[in-house]
Amino acid sequence: MPARDVTAVPDAPVAGSQGVFLAVDSGGSGLRVALGAAGRGVVVQRAVAEPVRTGARGIDAGHLMELLVPVVRALAEESGLGQPVTAAVGAAGLSTLGADLRAELPGALHRAFGVRRLALAADAVTAYTGALGARPGAVIAAGTGLIAVGTDLARWRRADGWGHLLGDCGSGAWIGRAGLEAALRAYDGRPGGSARLLARAEETFGPVPGLPGRLYPRPDRPAVLASFAPQVAACAAADADPVAAGILADAARHMAESAAAVCPPDGAPLVALTGGLFRAGEPLLAPLERELARLLPHARRVPAEGDPLHGAARIAAALATDTLALPADGTMLQVAATEAATPPPGTPDVSAGKPADHF
Repeated sequence: MPARDVTAVPDAPVAGSQGVFLAVDSGGSGLRVALGAAGRGVVVQRAVAEPVRTGARGIDAGHLMELLVPVVRALAEESGLGQPVTAAVGAAGLSTLGADLRAELPGALHRAFGVRRLALAADAVTAYTGALGARPGAVIAAGTGLIAVGTDLARWRRADGWGHLLGDCGSGAWIGRAGLEAALRAYDGRPGGSARLLARAEETFGPVPGLPGRLYPRPDRPAVLASFAPQVAACAAADADPVAAGILADAARHMAESAAAVCPPDGAPLVALTGGLFRAGEPLLAPLERELARLLPHARRVPAEGDPLHGAARIAAALATDTLALPADGTMLQVAATEAATPPPGTPDVSAGKPADHF
Protein backbone atom coordinates (compact mmCIF):
# COMPACT_ATOMS: atom_id res chain seq x y z
CA MET A 1 0.00 0.00 0.00
CA PRO A 2 1.29 3.51 -0.74
CA ALA A 3 2.41 5.65 2.16
CA ARG A 4 -0.23 8.13 3.26
CA ASP A 5 -0.18 11.09 5.61
CA VAL A 6 -3.17 9.63 7.46
CA THR A 7 -2.89 12.01 10.38
CA ALA A 8 -3.46 15.01 8.13
CA VAL A 9 -5.99 13.67 5.60
CA PRO A 10 -9.41 12.61 6.88
CA ASP A 11 -11.01 9.49 5.41
CA ALA A 12 -14.12 11.29 4.15
CA PRO A 13 -14.00 13.33 0.94
CA VAL A 14 -14.27 17.09 1.25
CA ALA A 15 -17.85 18.26 0.84
CA GLY A 16 -19.19 21.53 -0.47
CA SER A 17 -18.33 23.82 -3.37
CA GLN A 18 -18.56 20.80 -5.76
CA GLY A 19 -15.05 19.70 -4.75
CA VAL A 20 -13.53 22.89 -6.11
CA PHE A 21 -9.74 22.79 -6.13
CA LEU A 22 -6.87 25.20 -6.60
CA ALA A 23 -3.66 24.23 -8.40
CA VAL A 24 -0.49 26.35 -8.40
CA ASP A 25 2.79 25.91 -10.24
CA SER A 26 5.45 28.27 -8.87
CA GLY A 27 8.79 28.52 -10.66
CA GLY A 28 11.55 30.87 -11.64
CA SER A 29 9.51 32.62 -14.33
CA GLY A 30 6.37 33.18 -12.26
CA LEU A 31 3.13 31.48 -11.24
CA ARG A 32 0.55 29.47 -13.13
CA VAL A 33 -2.76 29.15 -11.33
CA ALA A 34 -5.74 26.94 -12.14
CA LEU A 35 -9.18 26.46 -10.63
CA GLY A 36 -11.25 23.35 -11.27
CA ALA A 37 -13.66 20.85 -9.81
CA ALA A 38 -13.37 17.16 -9.04
CA GLY A 39 -14.82 15.20 -11.94
CA ARG A 40 -14.48 18.17 -14.30
CA GLY A 41 -10.78 18.91 -14.17
CA VAL A 42 -9.30 22.37 -14.72
CA VAL A 43 -11.92 24.94 -15.70
CA VAL A 44 -9.93 28.19 -15.79
CA GLN A 45 -6.27 29.11 -15.45
CA ARG A 46 -4.06 32.17 -15.54
CA ALA A 47 -0.35 33.00 -15.51
CA VAL A 48 1.45 35.60 -13.38
CA ALA A 49 4.78 36.74 -14.84
CA GLU A 50 6.28 37.79 -11.49
CA PRO A 51 8.18 35.03 -9.65
CA VAL A 52 7.78 34.54 -5.91
CA ARG A 53 10.57 36.13 -3.89
CA THR A 54 13.07 34.07 -1.92
CA GLY A 55 14.30 35.51 1.37
CA ALA A 56 16.03 34.50 4.58
CA ARG A 57 13.28 31.95 5.34
CA GLY A 58 13.27 30.56 1.82
CA ILE A 59 10.34 30.91 -0.56
CA ASP A 60 8.29 33.85 0.71
CA ALA A 61 4.78 32.71 1.68
CA GLY A 62 3.58 36.30 2.11
CA HIS A 63 4.64 37.28 -1.40
CA LEU A 64 3.09 34.12 -2.83
CA MET A 65 -0.23 35.03 -1.22
CA GLU A 66 0.10 38.63 -2.42
CA LEU A 67 0.32 37.34 -5.99
CA LEU A 68 -2.18 34.52 -5.56
CA VAL A 69 -5.17 36.10 -3.79
CA PRO A 70 -6.34 38.48 -6.55
CA VAL A 71 -5.86 35.81 -9.23
CA VAL A 72 -7.84 33.16 -7.36
CA ARG A 73 -10.65 35.60 -6.61
CA ALA A 74 -10.81 36.62 -10.28
CA LEU A 75 -10.82 32.98 -11.45
CA ALA A 76 -13.53 32.05 -8.94
CA GLU A 77 -15.74 34.86 -10.21
CA GLU A 78 -14.98 34.16 -13.87
CA SER A 79 -15.71 30.44 -13.60
CA GLY A 80 -18.62 30.60 -11.17
CA LEU A 81 -17.03 27.73 -9.25
CA GLY A 82 -16.76 29.51 -5.93
CA GLN A 83 -13.91 29.19 -3.46
CA PRO A 84 -11.60 26.14 -3.47
CA VAL A 85 -11.81 23.57 -0.70
CA THR A 86 -8.54 21.79 -1.55
CA ALA A 87 -5.29 23.09 -2.98
CA ALA A 88 -1.98 21.80 -4.31
CA VAL A 89 1.03 24.07 -4.65
CA GLY A 90 4.07 22.87 -6.56
CA ALA A 91 7.14 25.00 -5.91
CA ALA A 92 10.66 24.96 -7.27
CA GLY A 93 13.11 24.60 -4.39
CA LEU A 94 10.53 23.39 -1.88
CA SER A 95 12.78 20.68 -0.44
CA THR A 96 15.48 23.13 0.66
CA LEU A 97 13.68 26.50 0.64
CA GLY A 98 10.18 25.55 1.79
CA ALA A 99 10.24 26.30 5.53
CA ASP A 100 8.17 29.48 5.26
CA LEU A 101 5.63 27.86 2.92
CA ARG A 102 5.19 24.89 5.26
CA ALA A 103 4.73 27.13 8.28
CA GLU A 104 2.51 29.84 6.83
CA LEU A 105 0.69 28.65 3.72
CA PRO A 106 -1.84 26.18 5.23
CA GLY A 107 -3.29 28.81 7.56
CA ALA A 108 -3.07 31.57 4.95
CA LEU A 109 -5.01 29.60 2.34
CA HIS A 110 -7.61 28.57 4.91
CA ARG A 111 -8.17 32.16 6.01
CA ALA A 112 -8.19 33.56 2.48
CA PHE A 113 -10.37 30.98 0.71
CA GLY A 114 -11.52 28.39 3.23
CA VAL A 115 -9.17 25.74 1.85
CA ARG A 116 -9.48 22.65 4.07
CA ARG A 117 -6.68 20.46 2.76
CA LEU A 118 -3.40 21.50 1.18
CA ALA A 119 -0.68 19.54 -0.58
CA LEU A 120 2.74 21.20 -0.80
CA ALA A 121 4.88 19.51 -3.44
CA ALA A 122 8.31 19.93 -4.95
CA ASP A 123 8.06 20.93 -8.59
CA ALA A 124 9.65 17.59 -9.47
CA VAL A 125 6.64 15.85 -7.88
CA THR A 126 4.11 17.92 -9.80
CA ALA A 127 6.13 17.31 -12.98
CA TYR A 128 6.01 13.58 -12.24
CA THR A 129 2.29 13.62 -11.48
CA GLY A 130 1.49 15.64 -14.57
CA ALA A 131 3.45 13.20 -16.72
CA LEU A 132 2.48 9.83 -15.19
CA GLY A 133 -0.21 10.40 -12.58
CA ALA A 134 -0.19 7.92 -9.69
CA ARG A 135 1.69 5.15 -11.51
CA PRO A 136 5.11 3.70 -10.62
CA GLY A 137 7.99 4.91 -12.72
CA ALA A 138 10.47 7.70 -13.33
CA VAL A 139 10.31 11.12 -14.95
CA ILE A 140 13.19 13.17 -16.30
CA ALA A 141 12.40 16.88 -16.04
CA ALA A 142 14.86 18.84 -18.16
CA GLY A 143 15.09 22.50 -18.99
CA THR A 144 17.74 24.94 -17.83
CA GLY A 145 18.33 22.45 -14.99
CA LEU A 146 17.67 18.74 -14.70
CA ILE A 147 16.22 16.41 -12.10
CA ALA A 148 14.94 12.85 -12.21
CA VAL A 149 12.24 11.72 -9.81
CA GLY A 150 10.74 8.28 -9.33
CA THR A 151 8.38 6.40 -7.08
CA ASP A 152 7.08 2.92 -6.43
CA LEU A 153 4.08 4.61 -4.73
CA ALA A 154 5.63 3.85 -1.34
CA ARG A 155 8.38 6.50 -1.38
CA TRP A 156 9.92 9.16 -3.60
CA ARG A 157 13.45 9.05 -4.98
CA ARG A 158 15.26 11.92 -6.68
CA ALA A 159 18.56 12.21 -8.51
CA ASP A 160 20.54 15.29 -9.52
CA GLY A 161 18.86 18.68 -9.49
CA TRP A 162 21.98 20.06 -7.77
CA GLY A 163 22.28 23.21 -9.86
CA HIS A 164 24.59 24.16 -12.71
CA LEU A 165 27.76 24.35 -10.58
CA LEU A 166 27.42 20.97 -8.86
CA GLY A 167 25.21 18.93 -11.15
CA ASP A 168 22.19 19.23 -13.45
CA CYS A 169 24.14 16.90 -15.72
CA GLY A 170 22.65 16.75 -19.20
CA SER A 171 20.55 19.89 -18.65
CA GLY A 172 20.27 22.85 -20.98
CA ALA A 173 22.88 24.73 -18.95
CA TRP A 174 25.18 21.68 -19.02
CA ILE A 175 24.82 21.27 -22.81
CA GLY A 176 25.31 24.99 -23.40
CA ARG A 177 28.42 25.11 -21.24
CA ALA A 178 29.88 22.06 -22.98
CA GLY A 179 29.16 23.62 -26.36
CA LEU A 180 30.87 26.86 -25.40
CA GLU A 181 33.85 24.94 -24.06
CA ALA A 182 34.15 23.20 -27.45
CA ALA A 183 33.97 26.60 -29.13
CA LEU A 184 36.79 27.93 -26.94
CA ARG A 185 38.87 24.81 -27.61
CA ALA A 186 38.55 25.50 -31.32
CA TYR A 187 39.53 29.14 -30.76
CA ASP A 188 42.65 28.02 -28.85
CA GLY A 189 43.52 25.24 -31.28
CA ARG A 190 43.16 22.55 -28.58
CA PRO A 191 41.82 19.04 -29.27
CA GLY A 192 38.07 18.53 -28.89
CA GLY A 193 37.12 21.86 -30.41
CA SER A 194 34.42 22.58 -32.97
CA ALA A 195 34.76 25.27 -35.59
CA ARG A 196 31.01 25.16 -36.19
CA LEU A 197 30.26 25.76 -32.52
CA LEU A 198 32.85 28.54 -32.44
CA ALA A 199 31.08 30.28 -35.32
CA ARG A 200 27.70 29.95 -33.63
CA ALA A 201 29.10 31.16 -30.29
CA GLU A 202 30.44 34.31 -31.95
CA GLU A 203 27.12 34.86 -33.74
CA THR A 204 25.30 34.56 -30.43
CA PHE A 205 27.65 36.25 -27.94
CA GLY A 206 30.18 38.22 -29.99
CA PRO A 207 33.98 37.71 -30.05
CA VAL A 208 34.83 34.84 -27.72
CA PRO A 209 37.74 36.57 -25.91
CA GLY A 210 35.11 38.74 -24.23
CA LEU A 211 32.81 35.83 -23.35
CA PRO A 212 34.02 35.27 -19.75
CA GLY A 213 33.48 38.93 -18.89
CA ARG A 214 30.00 38.87 -20.38
CA LEU A 215 29.01 35.56 -18.77
CA TYR A 216 30.53 35.26 -15.29
CA PRO A 217 28.97 38.36 -13.68
CA ARG A 218 25.46 37.47 -14.88
CA PRO A 219 23.03 36.47 -12.09
CA ASP A 220 21.09 34.46 -14.71
CA ARG A 221 24.18 32.55 -15.82
CA PRO A 222 22.43 29.13 -15.97
CA ALA A 223 19.79 30.53 -18.34
CA VAL A 224 22.45 32.18 -20.50
CA LEU A 225 24.33 28.91 -20.76
CA ALA A 226 21.12 27.06 -21.58
CA SER A 227 20.36 29.55 -24.35
CA PHE A 228 23.27 28.02 -26.30
CA ALA A 229 21.92 24.45 -26.06
CA PRO A 230 19.70 24.85 -29.19
CA GLN A 231 22.81 25.86 -31.13
CA VAL A 232 24.54 22.65 -30.06
CA ALA A 233 21.52 20.64 -31.20
CA ALA A 234 21.41 22.54 -34.48
CA CYS A 235 25.07 21.80 -35.17
CA ALA A 236 24.52 18.13 -34.40
CA ALA A 237 21.54 17.95 -36.75
CA ALA A 238 22.15 20.27 -39.70
CA ASP A 239 25.95 20.27 -39.74
CA ALA A 240 26.47 16.68 -38.56
CA ASP A 241 29.12 18.06 -36.21
CA PRO A 242 30.63 15.08 -34.36
CA VAL A 243 31.64 17.24 -31.39
CA ALA A 244 28.12 18.61 -30.96
CA ALA A 245 26.66 15.12 -31.43
CA GLY A 246 29.05 13.80 -28.79
CA ILE A 247 27.91 16.46 -26.31
CA LEU A 248 24.28 15.44 -26.79
CA ALA A 249 25.18 11.76 -26.47
CA ASP A 250 26.94 12.50 -23.18
CA ALA A 251 23.92 14.51 -22.02
CA ALA A 252 21.64 11.58 -22.87
CA ARG A 253 23.84 9.21 -20.88
CA HIS A 254 23.70 11.49 -17.83
CA MET A 255 19.91 11.76 -18.10
CA ALA A 256 19.46 8.01 -18.37
CA GLU A 257 21.78 7.42 -15.40
CA SER A 258 19.66 9.75 -13.27
CA ALA A 259 16.47 8.01 -14.40
CA ALA A 260 17.98 4.60 -13.59
CA ALA A 261 18.90 5.83 -10.10
CA VAL A 262 15.26 6.62 -9.24
CA CYS A 263 13.24 4.13 -11.28
CA PRO A 264 11.68 1.21 -9.39
CA PRO A 265 13.83 -1.88 -10.05
CA ASP A 266 10.92 -4.31 -10.19
CA GLY A 267 7.67 -4.63 -12.06
CA ALA A 268 6.92 -2.72 -15.25
CA PRO A 269 7.53 0.95 -14.39
CA LEU A 270 6.92 3.77 -16.83
CA VAL A 271 9.44 6.40 -17.93
CA ALA A 272 8.44 9.81 -19.29
CA LEU A 273 10.21 13.00 -20.31
CA THR A 274 9.02 16.51 -19.55
CA GLY A 275 10.50 19.97 -20.00
CA GLY A 276 11.52 22.36 -22.73
CA LEU A 277 14.94 20.84 -23.38
CA PHE A 278 13.37 17.93 -25.24
CA ARG A 279 12.30 20.32 -27.98
CA ALA A 280 15.88 19.77 -29.21
CA GLY A 281 14.41 16.78 -31.03
CA GLU A 282 16.11 13.75 -32.52
CA PRO A 283 19.74 14.81 -31.93
CA LEU A 284 19.01 14.45 -28.20
CA LEU A 285 16.07 12.05 -28.16
CA ALA A 286 17.67 9.34 -30.30
CA PRO A 287 20.70 8.78 -28.03
CA LEU A 288 18.48 9.16 -24.95
CA GLU A 289 16.16 6.38 -26.15
CA ARG A 290 19.18 4.13 -26.68
CA GLU A 291 20.54 4.87 -23.19
CA LEU A 292 17.18 4.32 -21.52
CA ALA A 293 16.78 0.98 -23.29
CA ARG A 294 20.27 -0.02 -22.15
CA LEU A 295 19.94 1.03 -18.51
CA LEU A 296 16.21 0.40 -17.95
CA PRO A 297 15.27 -2.58 -20.10
CA HIS A 298 12.35 -3.45 -17.80
CA ALA A 299 10.75 0.01 -18.06
CA ARG A 300 8.35 1.23 -20.76
CA ARG A 301 8.70 4.66 -22.33
CA VAL A 302 5.46 6.61 -22.55
CA PRO A 303 4.67 10.21 -23.54
CA ALA A 304 4.08 12.68 -20.73
CA GLU A 305 0.35 13.22 -20.22
CA GLY A 306 0.66 16.76 -18.87
CA ASP A 307 2.87 19.41 -17.34
CA PRO A 308 3.52 20.45 -13.70
CA LEU A 309 0.34 22.55 -13.46
CA HIS A 310 -1.60 19.51 -14.65
CA GLY A 311 0.18 17.53 -11.95
CA ALA A 312 -0.78 20.02 -9.24
CA ALA A 313 -4.39 19.87 -10.45
CA ARG A 314 -4.37 16.07 -10.28
CA ILE A 315 -3.11 16.17 -6.69
CA ALA A 316 -5.63 18.82 -5.60
CA ALA A 317 -8.53 16.93 -7.24
CA ALA A 318 -7.43 13.70 -5.54
CA LEU A 319 -7.49 15.49 -2.18
CA ALA A 320 -11.06 16.58 -2.87
CA THR A 321 -12.16 12.97 -3.46
CA ASP A 322 -9.83 11.31 -0.93
CA THR A 323 -8.13 9.30 -3.68
CA LEU A 324 -4.55 10.55 -3.35
CA ALA A 325 -2.32 7.52 -3.93
CA LEU A 326 1.06 9.28 -3.96
CA PRO A 327 3.46 8.95 -1.00
CA ALA A 328 3.40 11.93 1.37
CA ASP A 329 6.86 12.09 2.94
CA GLY A 330 6.84 15.59 4.41
CA THR A 331 9.63 16.76 2.12
CA MET A 332 8.82 16.02 -1.51
CA LEU A 333 5.08 15.97 -0.80
CA GLN A 334 3.37 17.15 2.36
CA VAL A 335 -0.38 16.97 2.97
CA ALA A 336 -1.95 19.11 5.70
CA ALA A 337 -5.44 19.65 7.09
CA THR A 338 -5.58 23.44 7.08
CA GLU A 339 -8.29 23.80 9.73
CA ALA A 340 -5.65 22.78 12.25
CA ALA A 341 -3.18 25.28 10.87
CA THR A 342 -4.37 28.20 12.99
CA PRO A 343 -1.47 30.53 13.84
CA PRO A 344 -0.76 31.40 17.45
CA PRO A 345 -2.01 34.75 18.80
CA GLY A 346 -0.02 37.67 17.48
CA THR A 347 1.03 35.94 14.24
CA PRO A 348 0.57 38.41 11.36
CA ASP A 349 -1.96 37.40 8.68
CA VAL A 350 -0.36 36.60 5.30
CA SER A 351 -3.65 35.65 3.70
CA ALA A 352 -4.03 39.13 2.28
CA GLY A 353 -0.63 38.87 0.67
CA LYS A 354 1.50 41.11 2.86
CA PRO A 355 5.14 41.38 1.83
CA ALA A 356 7.80 39.57 3.84
CA ASP A 357 8.93 42.63 5.72
CA HIS A 358 5.48 42.87 7.32
CA PHE A 359 5.97 39.70 9.35
